[in-house]
Amino acid sequence: MNTSGFYGLWLRELLRFFRSKTRIIGTLGIPFFFILVFGFGLSSFVSVEDTTYFQFIVPGMMGMTLLFQSMFGGLSVIEDKQFGFFKEILVAPIPRPLVVLGKALGTATVVTIQATMVMVAAMFLGFSFNFSLPSIVLALFSMFLVSTGFVGFGLIFAAKTNDPQSFQIIVNFLIFPLFLLAGVFFPLDSVPGWMQAVSFLDPLTYGVDLLRAALIGLSFFPTWLSISALLLFDAIALLIASSFFSQAD
Repeated sequence: MNTSGFYGLWLRELLRFFRSKTRIIGTLGIPFFFILVFGFGLSSFVSVEDTTYFQFIVPGMMGMTLLFQSMFGGLSVIEDKQFGFFKEILVAPIPRPLVVLGKALGTATVVTIQATMVMVAAMFLGFSFNFSLPSIVLALFSMFLVSTGFVGFGLIFAAKTNDPQSFQIIVNFLIFPLFLLAGVFFPLDSVPGWMQAVSFLDPLTYGVDLLRAALIGLSFFPTWLSISALLLFDAIALLIASSFFSQAD
């Protein structure tokens, strides 16, 4: 296994993020807006058992950040194709699955940092969470699991297209149903049965629920079930992405 090649791909994603000030600032824009509008605007209209709506929605906004930033992480592959770097990666003595893993885990690390930034920003608005080592570890683990799977999902489409606009259309088409059905805005036990059943097929549902369990002690699913669902999703997404990258030339 070419660990130096894997590490290089992982590190490259981190450096690209930290060198872009606009990307760092932009991370907070949409989630911060939603937290302000929905967290405070709907707090008197939406009832959540054992917590406030503001507390409830912050982990949801972190989940939104994980979904959006992870899926659009595939754009970096398309940029690499346009500038010729992708061909250099393909001819390098690095196994294709390791290329996918390096890109996926590098982007997942960045996205985990971005979601953590959203949580820290929400703390200035009054968000509080279970400040204990197990809770923090579980929250970071859940963010990394969610982002890894959705980065892999994005890489599947990035492997099959060379056009950034086509990629964005496809990703936007997929993102919004995943986002809206994941229990981000409303508790799962308050939605109609058919919507709840569809939500169970959405990997983000388990990620958001696991974040809520870690941060505010509120969950719909058992922790083991959410982790198992996310691990399965990660494995499937990365395997398919690796297969598509292995066919690339």
